Amino acid sequence: MSRPRRKEPETPAQRSTERGATAPRRGAQQHQILFADRSRSWRRHHLNVARESLLRLKQTPVASVMTLAVLAIALALPGFLLAALGNLQALTDGWDPQPRIALYMQTELSDAAIDSFSRELLLREDLSSVELISRQKGLEEFRQYSAFADLLERFDSNPLPAVIMVLPKDSDPLQLPLVRNELAALPGVDEAQLDMEWVQRLAAGLALAQRGSYVLGGLLALAVLLVVGNTVRMTIESRRDEILVSKLVGATDAWVRRPFLYSGFWFGLLGGLLAWLLVQVALMLLAQPAQALADLYLNEFELQGLGFQGSMIMLASATLLGLSGSWLAVSRHLREIEPGAAIPGDV
Repeated sequence: MSRPRRKEPETPAQRSTERGATAPRRGAQQHQILFADRSRSWRRHHLNVARESLLRLKQTPVASVMTLAVLAIALALPGFLLAALGNLQALTDGWDPQPRIALYMQTELSDAAIDSFSRELLLREDLSSVELISRQKGLEEFRQYSAFADLLERFDSNPLPAVIMVLPKDSDPLQLPLVRNELAALPGVDEAQLDMEWVQRLAAGLALAQRGSYVLGGLLALAVLLVVGNTVRMTIESRRDEILVSKLVGATDAWVRRPFLYSGFWFGLLGGLLAWLLVQVALMLLAQPAQALADLYLNEFELQGLGFQGSMIMLASATLLGLSGSWLAVSRHLREIEPGAAIPGDV
């Protein structure tokens, strides 16, 4: 005779099923992360990585200072050249680059004869403008702007001649001497001088110097990229094991790349600040000799620095070069560091 089978006790899940309730889900459940929480975590991680990258520079002070010094010098040279060219450009802005011919009239001529002569010049088709500076007006301007006004007291009469400033229509350098010689041969003209030739030569020299500063700036920018890239490359090699472990536990390339990009950012920003400081110190040292030279030419001139806009452009360019150099180095060398890949030098 068989023994009656013992009935197993019901579990809570079975009792709930019998009552019509749904059985609870087992296993891992997916949680939805809000966008605000994700953004907050992303910003927090960026701040932590930026702070840690800056602290890593302090752990190697000698190497960091040497790298920053090289970057500062490379960035300061084109910055100083552009600042110097800006000051020269500001100095020459008040000068009229159009070639003019100054006709110095004979002192024996009367004012009426000189005025009639200037009216005749207005009828010439090869001249676009004629300006008469009388003897009295020239004397007043000489007393106002010249430091040798006391010498005029030694003369019984006005020793200055009347001057007629003419502007040729044709500014061809080959035709201007011909027009000057033709005007100098007119009766009543004592001397004809082609003015502003040296201003045109100075403008051409400034344009050449500006173009040369751009070329030099491009070469030094390439040097900054190489310096930052080489520094970041050595940092990557020193942290190879750390990168391998991070990739083994599932770190993405963006996560691994982030600290090195911030290192390039700090190198560029700090190097730009040092370069700006070097430029300002150099301009301060040159301010007094430049002012003394301007005083000799009776010109009110004050040496200017980079200014706010120039300073921001310099800092932004330095930071961008630092980021670009680190990006190039990281993009190239991180691909070579993968779990299971052979390490150079291992057999």
